[in-house]
Formats: sequence, structure tokens, C-alpha cells
Amino acid sequence: MSKNDGIERSIESDKTTQIVEDEVSNRDSGDSESRSPTQGDSTKRYVPGLPIIHNKLYHGSAKKNSRLKRLPSNVLRKLSNEDLRNVRSHTELAETANGVRMLMKNLTRATIQIDVKAIMIVTKARDNSLIYITREMVQFLLTRDKEITVYVDKNLQDSKRFDLAGLHETVPKAKTHVKFWTRKLSMRNPEAFDLVVTLGGDGTVLYVSNLFQRVVPPVISFALGSLGFLTNFEFDNFREKMTQVLESGVRAYLRMRLTCRVHTADGKLVCEQHVLNELVVDRGSSPYVTQLELYGDDSLLTIAQADGLIIATPTGSTAYSLSAGGSLVHPGVSAISVTPICPHTLSFRPILLPDGMFLKLRVPWDSRSTAWASFDGKVRTELCRGDYVTVQASPYPFPTVISSKTEYIDSVSRNLNWNAREKQKPLSSYLSQESTDMLNTEAAQADGAQHRGSRSSVPLDDDYDINYSAYDSSDSELNSPMPSSPNSGFCTPFSSNFNGLSYDERQCFAHPNAKISLNPSALNSISSSPLSTNSEVLTINPESALHHK
Repeated sequence: MSKNDGIERSIESDKTTQIVEDEVSNRDSGDSESRSPTQGDSTKRYVPGLPIIHNKLYHGSAKKNSRLKRLPSNVLRKLSNEDLRNVRSHTELAETANGVRMLMKNLTRATIQIDVKAIMIVTKARDNSLIYITREMVQFLLTRDKEITVYVDKNLQDSKRFDLAGLHETVPKAKTHVKFWTRKLSMRNPEAFDLVVTLGGDGTVLYVSNLFQRVVPPVISFALGSLGFLTNFEFDNFREKMTQVLESGVRAYLRMRLTCRVHTADGKLVCEQHVLNELVVDRGSSPYVTQLELYGDDSLLTIAQADGLIIATPTGSTAYSLSAGGSLVHPGVSAISVTPICPHTLSFRPILLPDGMFLKLRVPWDSRSTAWASFDGKVRTELCRGDYVTVQASPYPFPTVISSKTEYIDSVSRNLNWNAREKQKPLSSYLSQESTDMLNTEAAQADGAQHRGSRSSVPLDDDYDINYSAYDSSDSELNSPMPSSPNSGFCTPFSSNFNGLSYDERQCFAHPNAKISLNPSALNSISSSPLSTNSEVLTINPESALHHK
């Protein structure tokens, strides 16, 4: 495959995961017009290990050396084309699916080379000590050679702790390069910021998601306190890390968000929210169990009778969904988690649904009460009977700067003690010093014999003084039938007659020489006589009662 006919890439990827054309695309510009579709299919070969996006997705009517139509943006645009829905073979479809999968994989490896000119700093609220830290961060960014405009919360404009006038004296550049952001600015003009820095915890990151309801700049989060699931950078190293970000770019997780829209029963839109963690629909203050109809792609999935439902993203799988028994989901997995809250059934298990599914939660008309919806714990809205909430994957992901390759596992292990267990001690740790010396001497002798090539003195794996491996389940003694008394068979009941009454006799394995006889007439009489005693139900057959050898 020549470079001229390759796909123009905007992402640098490994050689083993590059997206290449198939053999048909190599000849498409030359002799594809002279071949029939049937001949083209017969000469196409699938190369294992090399992900392929089929030429149909990016060529179209492109002529030779036409590269514009092979850009990744055009490839993705054609994924919803009608041509893709009518592929000519399953191999062609598999190649396309594998190519798209590799595109998604390469996105997680991409480094965003951003020319940072405007940085927005979001500080945790209701903590005055963080104002001094914010000032320290601003002063560091302004003293760099690069021209950077720093935006801080407008509430700090007149703050004595922030001391804007003193900052102007210390760093004269602050007069023109320190500005103030507002909620209105972040919602209307999110492109004004190249990078967002948060100082606080996971709640501060969720606040940033609430600020940017459309496009979100890359977010780097410094933990002030204990490290969280979204704050994986320690503030003590903020100078080194910010220098690296400004000079070398960032790698970011494109964390999925959910677009949630609340509608009335007649279809009128009430509100729209993009959530990073979860949508929660619960019973609120009502004492009744709430009923919620859950639809997936307009098909009824189930009717939940519970305290509520949690519709969570992979990021939100470590939040409320986790407390309700939901699964842990890696942020790189594109899935929607549905977790019930205290369901009134034992069989309602959490479920992961594909991110392409369109969900709808509706309050039935015959529901005993209304429900309440909250979005990342905010904007609590009442759902009356007939109202519904639609949920789908948001086209505006939330990019968070990656601290390390093992960031997610580290955070789960650190915050949840995931799979934390005391390691089993070796049995040799219980030996006395004398026994330990003897064991070490024996091991040294075995190693020496092995080096000399003498295998006879090396103990084998099964050369133990005590070994129970010989007593396995294949022994004939374990497979022998259980003992039984004479004339009783094994455990098959048989009937006998004693004094004109019919008895049901069964083998009693508690004692091999005993039989229990049940009197059917006594069993029938117990239902009509509440005062019947056990002696009327269980009678012992004197002919076979408790024989001893």
C-alpha cells in the first residue's frame, strides 16, 4: 500500500494498530472501473491483525490522488450513509467494524497539542483557604514567558484574600491578563477557554460539567485533600505538571455524558441537561413505591417498582450507582448503566446497555404518586403522571487530562480498596528458627544436586511425607452404593400390610438397619384434626422396626 493511497491521519498511532486500506482500495484508482462488483469481491482479501475501513466509506466518487475525501472527518460522516447499510458481504462489514474500533482505541492514545492562551480556574466553593491557593496558581501562570490570560471566578474580583490590587503590583502583566469568568460566559462562549483547571474535589469537576452544557475544554483537576476518582493530580506538583501541559500538550479521556430531556405528557420540553455522573429518578418524599416504565429504542424493557432508577455513565459508575449495587465500568467503555434503587423484587439486577440506545423513563398514568428527577444531584424536577425523561449519549463528551495509564485502576484501588485482602502467609513463617535452618539446608542441598546434574537427589513435586492426592474421587470405595437393609432396595418405597392398614416404608439412611413406616390414614386425619399428635402420623412397623445386628 502506497502512502498516496493511505488514509490521512490526524492521530499518531502504533504500527500494529494502524488503519490501512484493503487490497481493493490499492487498485481502486486504476483498474476498479474495469472490474465488475463480483470480480471485486472475489479478489478482496482480509489481512488479520490490520484493521481496515472499507474503501466505500471514504472513496465514494473520488478520483485518483484525491485525498480530501479520505480524511477521518469524512470517514466518520459516511458511517451513517445508506451505502453502509447495504454492504456486499459480512467480511466487508467486519472490516469496517474493526476499523472503527481501532479509531476509537487510537482516540484514547491521542495527545491534544493545544496552544493554550486562555486558562479558566474553577475553585471549590465555601472554603476561603483555597482563595490563597488560587492566587498562587494565577501568579505562577502569569510569570511564565508565554502570554496566557487567566480567568478566575468573578466573585474574587473584590475579594481581600485574592487581593487583585496587590497582584497587579507584584505582576504588572496581571492588569491585562487576569479576567473573570461568569456562568453566562461559560455557557454562551465555551470556546473562549483552552484549558480548565479545577482546585478542589470531584464535586468541583461535576460543577464544571454543569457550567459547560455544550463544548467542554480539556479539564485538569488538582486534588486538595484526598485524591478522588476525577482528581488524580496532587497540588504539590502543580508547577511541574502545568509546565508539561503547556509545553507538550495533554492526553485526555473523552468521558461520555448523557443528554437528558424532561417532557410533559403532551410532549412539551421542560428542560435539558448534560450529566457527567447520572440521572436519578426517584419517589421523592412520597411514601409509595414508585412505578417507572423503561423504554429502549421505543420498546418497553421493564416496569420498575422500586424507590427509583439510576441511569449512569461509566464515570458515574463509582458514585450513586455503586452504592445501589451497580457495576464498576471503565470510562473507556461506551455503555449506559441502569441500576434500580431498592427494587421490590429479588430478580431486578443492574444492566449495562449500549450507548447507542435511546432510553425513555415514563411515569405511568396509574401511578400512585409522582416522581422526581435530578441531574448530577442538581436541578431537581418533578415528573407528574404521564411525564417522561429521554436519555441518550451526549455529543459533547467531557475531556479529562490523564495522569497515568493506570489512572482508573489506581483510583478504584485507592478509594474503594478494590480487591484488597491480606495476603496468605507462607506456612514456613510459622517455623521456629531451628526448623527454618533445617528447611534452608535441605533446599540448599537440592539446589546443589540440581546444578551437578544429579536429579535423583532432587525432591519431586509429589515427594512428600504426607500426600493425600492418592485419595481422589475415582476410588472404587467412594463410588460404592450406600448400605441398605434387607428387602428394602436402595431408597425405593414399597408398600406392606399390617393389621389391614397400608403402610409406606422408606429406607432410613440415619441407620442402615432401620425403616420408617408412614401410616397414610394418619396423614389424612391430621388435616381434619388440629389436635392430632405426631404418634398418629408416624408409626413404626413392628416387623421391620429398628433391627440391630
